[in-house]
Amino acid sequence: MSDFWGVIEQHIRATTGEPLQIGRHQPLGGGCINQAWRASDGKRDYFVKVNAAAGALSMFAAEAAGLAELAETATVRVPKPICHGSAEGPAYLVLEYLPLQGGDALAMETLGRQLAALHQQRRPYFGWHRDNTIGSTPQPNGRHEQWITFWRERRLGFQLQLAATNGHGGALQRAGEQLSARLAGLFVGYQPSPVLLHGDLWGGNVGCTAGGEPVMFDPAVYYGDHETDLAMTELFGGFSERFYAAYREALPMDCGYPGRRTLYNLYHILNHLNLFGASYRHQAEAMLTQLLAELG
Repeated sequence: MSDFWGVIEQHIRATTGEPLQIGRHQPLGGGCINQAWRASDGKRDYFVKVNAAAGALSMFAAEAAGLAELAETATVRVPKPICHGSAEGPAYLVLEYLPLQGGDALAMETLGRQLAALHQQRRPYFGWHRDNTIGSTPQPNGRHEQWITFWRERRLGFQLQLAATNGHGGALQRAGEQLSARLAGLFVGYQPSPVLLHGDLWGGNVGCTAGGEPVMFDPAVYYGDHETDLAMTELFGGFSERFYAAYREALPMDCGYPGRRTLYNLYHILNHLNLFGASYRHQAEAMLTQLLAELG
């Protein structure tokens, strides 16, 4: 393992141009996909993600690119990516280390405004310039001009196909096919614009510095409907009413959002089904039933 940290130390030195001798590497908890470490030379700290799975290097490269793209907007703070590579087999991603804590009401209000500002960063296409991951699941981002087609093929359809491969067939697949064929009914009078998304915006991927500055991390970025980020903030909770009020003040919501919220969160529940197993199947089937009932 000493050689592993030696490679990382050398890579950080080459990237930053600063002297570094890692004297301490402390394991950190909280993640279910990667191992996380705090590496320090006593003066500077770095956050290091490690994963030995096949494809981890590509996953980390995409995450670094996503963080860089979010940072370039100057709308919300994200950890600065330092370098990524592989050593002794496992892949690693080195980020700026930010000691984080929960945010107070003012910080959440600020985050709401910042997210609205992020959602005004546009592109002429849906998708991204490269594929990435949602958790450890591949997330295809091939560009498309039509949002409904993009969502049908690269989000809903992809997760349903993966679920079928994982043995989740029957009623789930039948309902998924019916919903896929009728998606347009959830977008009557609403035409989303492709805006920059965090892509995996639940409460566990948001924190706050000791100075009160909101921070987002662990993104799965692409350009899509801004409602998808808002929907996920409601999936597992953790965001205050002041957050939503600040967001809506800057970027009002369409009246059809509640129905699409269920559609967009179905993607994440299907992903949880594919990542963590059958305990999420009932919830996915219930969401499909709800959506089909709303479509009449």
